[in-house]
Amino acid sequence: MFTKKSTLCFLFSVLFFLFSIKGNAQCAMCRAVLESEEGGVKAEAINDGIVYLMAIPYVLVGIVGYAVYKVRTRKS
Repeated sequence: MFTKKSTLCFLFSVLFFLFSIKGNAQCAMCRAVLESEEGGVKAEAINDGIVYLMAIPYVLVGIVGYAVYKVRTRKS
């Protein structure tokens, strides 16, 4: 049913989303305000929230893409 290539592609995609490199995703205004604080706990929390909000649309598009793939392969 699944080819070796499609299985490897799927596994690579899953691993890509699970093990990502930590990035700094802050706008200049947020960074300027949050860097003035001691410790940087709030800055890290804001950064994690931005990354979380950025990842959700990609997950949803992946789910919709998988559903479309399943529907198209079921017909043939």
